[in-house]
Amino acid sequence: MTDPTAAPAGGRGPAEVLRAPNPVDVSFEFFPPKTAEMEARLWETVERLAPLAPRFVSVTYGAGGTTRERTHATVARIRRETTLEPAAHLTCIGATRDEIDEVARQYWAAGIRHVVALRGDAPADSGPYVPYPGGYDFAADLVGGLKRVADFEITVAAYPETHPEASSAEADLDNLKRKIDAGAGRAITQFFFDPAVFFRFRDRARAAGIQLPIVPGILPVTNFAQVCKFAAACGAAVPDWLGAQFEGLDRDPETRRLVAATVAAEQVRALQAGGVREFHFYTLNRADLSFAICHILGVRPPAAAAADRGATP
Repeated sequence: MTDPTAAPAGGRGPAEVLRAPNPVDVSFEFFPPKTAEMEARLWETVERLAPLAPRFVSVTYGAGGTTRERTHATVARIRRETTLEPAAHLTCIGATRDEIDEVARQYWAAGIRHVVALRGDAPADSGPYVPYPGGYDFAADLVGGLKRVADFEITVAAYPETHPEASSAEADLDNLKRKIDAGAGRAITQFFFDPAVFFRFRDRARAAGIQLPIVPGILPVTNFAQVCKFAAACGAAVPDWLGAQFEGLDRDPETRRLVAATVAAEQVRALQAGGVREFHFYTLNRADLSFAICHILGVRPPAAAAADRGATP
C-alpha cells in the first residue's frame, strides 16, 4: 500500500494538504435503480451527498442501452426535485443517430444540459463491439452529434491504463483527442488504484496537447471480488497489496468498510498532493464511503465547514 505520508516529487505530504486552503470540486456517479427498494436507497444516497454541493451528479446507462428509460427518469427527477446539476450518460449502443438525437432533445427540453458521452459496451455474450446500423460509430461521433443537437456540456471517458480494445496506448490517447476536438470539455478517468498511474497518464496527455480537465475517477472498494470483475472488464490493474488488505474480510463488512475508507483516503490524499483539485466518485449508489472521503478532502456541508472554522484549535 502506498505510504500516506509520502508526496510526489515537488509535492506536499497529505498532512500539509489537509491544513492548506485548497478548494476541491467533486462529482458523483449513480446508476438507475431496478426496484423500489433500490430506488429508496438511491434517494437516501442523493440526499446524503447533496449537501456537499457537488459540481454535478451523473447517471449511468446500462450495457446495450438496457437502462435508457430508467436513466432518463432518474436524471429528470434529480432535475425536478433537487438543486443538483444532473448529467445523463448516453452511448452509441442499440440506437440510430436519429433515435439518439431525439433522446438528447428530450434531455434538453427537460433542462438537462450536461451529457456524459460514451461509446458504450455491447450486450453480454454478443461478441466484440460493432457499430449499430445507422448509429454513431464511436464516442467522438456521438460528441459531434450531440453538439449539433444543442450546446451541451459534454464529458467523456479516459483510460489511464489504456482501453482494453485499443491497439496501443498512443492510439487510445489519439481517440481521446478526437473526442475533445469534437466538442468534449472534460474527461473522467476509468477507476485506478495507483496514483502514479494517473500522474503518468496526465503527463502523457499534456505532452500530446490535451489541456482540458482530466478528472480522476475514484472507486471505493466495497466488494473486492466485484471490483476485480469490473477491473477485468475495463483493463484496470488491481495491485497485489490491495487484495491483501481485504483478505479474510468476506464476512466482516464493518472492518471491510474501514479498510476501504483507508485505501481510498490514501489514494485521494496522494492525488491531492500532486495537484488534483477535482474528483469523480463511483458511488455504486452508496453514500458512506464517498461522504467520508470527501470529508478528508475538506469537502463538507456548509454547516459543518462553518463549525470547523469556528472551532478552537
